[in-house]
Amino acid sequence: MLRAASDVVKDADILIIGSQAILASRDESELPIEATRSIEVDLAFFDDPGDARADAIDGAIGELSRFHETFGYYAQGVSVSTAVLPEDWAAQLVEVDSTAPGSRVRALGPHDCVVSKLVANREKDRAFARALLEAGIVDADALVSRIERLPHTIDEPRRRSMVAWIKRSAERGARHRG
Repeated sequence: MLRAASDVVKDADILIIGSQAILASRDESELPIEATRSIEVDLAFFDDPGDARADAIDGAIGELSRFHETFGYYAQGVSVSTAVLPEDWAAQLVEVDSTAPGSRVRALGPHDCVVSKLVANREKDRAFARALLEAGIVDADALVSRIERLPHTIDEPRRRSMVAWIKRSAERGARHRG
């Protein structure tokens, strides 16, 4: 996927921003199925005025493309601003080894990835976050710390709700592992 993305968008600074960013930090064999079931990889670009690079990705290797038909998965070009992330998210990025010549590939750190999913608050995102918490792959205290660094556009009641959800899920995970 990364090699194909680099062929489509030359010399790009690529960011893996969705749930599949977790694969930059953990081998697939270490992850619960809920963390690897997506057939979509969200790719963003640090330098993408007007989202032209994201659009090129969608057209070449996006959903229903020949790439998707051939491999059974696809890329979705998105904007870096698609995910709501803690203030210092860029300092937490994970470098990805890539055979993509001329491109630099990084992925969201696991805790920032989960926090962005909790902000989105869709059932599939909660299932992803819950699975990583219950498996002990992300730490509840680190998630709470990252939530404290979210932009002020996320109001206090929403933050409290996310923290309460994290604590419940972490307790459930501790009972399963214990």
